[in-house]
Amino acid sequence: MMTLPRTSAKKKAKELAKLLRPEALDYASLKSVFRELRHELDIEVPRTPKRLPDVPPEEELRAFYQQVWETRNFADLVLIKTLFYTGVRVSELVNIRIGDVDLERCQIRIQRGKDPKPRYAENRT
Repeated sequence: MMTLPRTSAKKKAKELAKLLRPEALDYASLKSVFRELRHELDIEVPRTPKRLPDVPPEEELRAFYQQVWETRNFADLVLIKTLFYTGVRVSELVNIRIGDVDLERCQIRIQRGKDPKPRYAENRT
């Protein structure tokens, strides 16, 4: 069986655009069209398997926690305990300012997190 050369992606996109432009599709509608097209053409979406995080052995964890609680560097202790007790992401932690900390309510306002909307982090223990 002879295979025909594939049309370039750019050329194929222009052909499809010509067909779909009169429909004035929004993003969600176009996404649905391509989902149905994949179904019609029997194209599977490749899924990457989710990996579980590597957990250090219990001895290493004990040694780590022991080192954290006995540290003489107060700044490091505050950072590590804030991560442990609030569950904030490292990227959120480095953006915390003094004005974001409410000691009376034991809350930290996360201004620039994963979600653009501000939220509060609290002690989770």
